[in-house]
Amino acid sequence: MIASFFSTFSAGWFITNVMLIIGLWKIFKKCKKPGWWAFIPAFREYQLAKCANRENEGRMYLLIVALTYVLGFVTKIIGGMDTKFVDDHIFGMTLLLGVLMTIYIANLVYSIRIFSGVFLLFGVSKRWMWLVILLGSFFPSFLLGVKKKYQPLFIYIDPLDNEGAALSGLKAEAMESGLTVNIEERTAMDFFKKRYLLRDIHLNIEPGHMVLLLGGSGAGKTTFVNAVNGYEKAKAEIILNGSSIYDDYGKMKYKIGFVPQIDLMRGNDSVLRTLLDSAKLRLPADMHASQRRERAEEALKFFGLEPVKDRLCDKLSGGQRKRLSIAMEYIANPDLFILDEPDSGLDGVMARELMEGLRKIADRGKIVIVITHSPDRVIDLFDDVIVLAKDSKLTGRLTYFGPIDEAKKFFERDKMEKIVLRINREEEGGEGLADVFIEKYAEVCHG
Repeated sequence: MIASFFSTFSAGWFITNVMLIIGLWKIFKKCKKPGWWAFIPAFREYQLAKCANRENEGRMYLLIVALTYVLGFVTKIIGGMDTKFVDDHIFGMTLLLGVLMTIYIANLVYSIRIFSGVFLLFGVSKRWMWLVILLGSFFPSFLLGVKKKYQPLFIYIDPLDNEGAALSGLKAEAMESGLTVNIEERTAMDFFKKRYLLRDIHLNIEPGHMVLLLGGSGAGKTTFVNAVNGYEKAKAEIILNGSSIYDDYGKMKYKIGFVPQIDLMRGNDSVLRTLLDSAKLRLPADMHASQRRERAEEALKFFGLEPVKDRLCDKLSGGQRKRLSIAMEYIANPDLFILDEPDSGLDGVMARELMEGLRKIADRGKIVIVITHSPDRVIDLFDDVIVLAKDSKLTGRLTYFGPIDEAKKFFERDKMEKIVLRINREEEGGEGLADVFIEKYAEVCHG
């Protein structure tokens, strides 16, 4: 195995490490990566794993090596103690030895996994693995790196290292009435590297508009929704009817109704009791019980739930449960409704009926944003569409926002589902044109 913390500084150790560094330096150069990674133990194996598109194995190997160093340090301390202390703690010493053996075995296993990818990368025989098992990784690394005849069959480029589509330079002007979204970025750390989940999304939605949120799997729809409603804040400015959702979240969260895909009602409560409980949570604490009941009965009537108001939630049909989930949010009379696949599991007739109810909410001057994977069967009910896609950096970006008919012209497709295919990545069965349309939309907005 690779010479480690526990190795003595012998001539053999020095030679094998020099060979390993030279070999990995040359391999990294062949794979278009910085050669200096070869000098950093554990991290160099992680980079080697990335070269072979085995990053998950590289991450685990790095953690294993870190544990090896920690346990090795503990072992050195114990080794300096007198034998009486060791004899008095024989159980603990045995347990430590067992842990060390497990770590060493895991080290070997993940070395094999990494080098199986490396050997595929260079197109050499699997029999080379015996070199890793018997001699350690220094010898095959040296051969693959130094000998010119061994060249990588492919160069794996981490999408996070790409530039991605150009930024638009746009910013939406805040409106006194309606929703203004200016998301500069929403990021997360991905193994010591900053990853952009969303970036450069700017738009205004007028009151009374019902908006489709469209995009393929992983395009950032849920992340976008959570950024807008303040559940997971981004580096952004979100303004609803002249007030900042982020700056005054304690107050503004009651202005937003969010209906998740999975309902949160208790099955052994009646429909009316569910709405009354929701009213207690979402309406001012000083509101009289009679007023809360009036709101609940209004919601029952608006969503056609009066005939089943005394029925247990567990006994409702799929469509009735969806309407009840929406009514639970509607009872607080929010200005913004966001719904995550409210029509999932419903047939065409029930889905249509549900979406018509959402259209009525929008017609009352509310903003309704809907995620659905079957948009074309109800597309006539929507005013606008937000289209998100992953650019070449795997960042959720805005490829279009505007009226439905103009979206079809913009993407040159007559169906929403075909629009998704245009912007999905090729490995997802799409045309891989996300970057093209991101930059095209920015040009259109700039006029």
